[in-house]
Amino acid sequence: MHLQKSSLGRILLLLAAVGLAAPAALAARKPEAQKPAAQDKPAPRQERGVGRQFSDGWISMKIHAQFITEDALDGSNIDVDTTNGVVTLTGTVATQAGRTRATAIAKATEGVKNVSDKLRIAKDAVDRPAAGAKDVGRETAATTKQGGRRVNDGWIKSKIYSQFLTEDALDNSDVDITVRNGVVTLSGSVAAAAGRTRAVAIAKGTEGVRDVKDTLKVAKK
Repeated sequence: MHLQKSSLGRILLLLAAVGLAAPAALAARKPEAQKPAAQDKPAPRQERGVGRQFSDGWISMKIHAQFITEDALDGSNIDVDTTNGVVTLTGTVATQAGRTRATAIAKATEGVKNVSDKLRIAKDAVDRPAAGAKDVGRETAATTKQGGRRVNDGWIKSKIYSQFLTEDALDNSDVDITVRNGVVTLSGSVAAAAGRTRAVAIAKGTEGVRDVKDTLKVAKK
């Protein structure tokens, strides 16, 4: 049987179309190549106290750290005590503006439930060396500016606390700092001997410190 040229042409075109479609269909059936799994990125390191319950010790250190650069607190000597999130401010400030600023900082600090203001305004709040104190070659009371405040006993105390804030070795520690004429006394407890060593080293390396007395205890597990 003879086919007409027009019919033969249509058949050839149809076969060509089927031939082109077959590879595309086979390609569509192939499973997609699996993309390599994205590598897990390490979580950014957080400041101590962030993302967990704020301890009383952390709150006190955080408040002191914020006092460091406050011009309004120049010449102040403030103690910060925290119990169950309740902060008590004692000690001296040079002006009413300093008292107001210290209280505002404490109230705005994370984890603080309440603030008890027992600060006193002293006309001469700058610490001075005791009579007869020997000059050991280091600047002590109110001689140089550091971050907006003069280096006195109050600044030294806040500066040491601010450095404790980021020390992993002092996590779960409760350290009290007293400073008199540049002599630092460390008391309270640390979680491990490494924390005790680090606390003493930080205090000794702080500007204005003349000596460090270590009465820290290592907490029993």
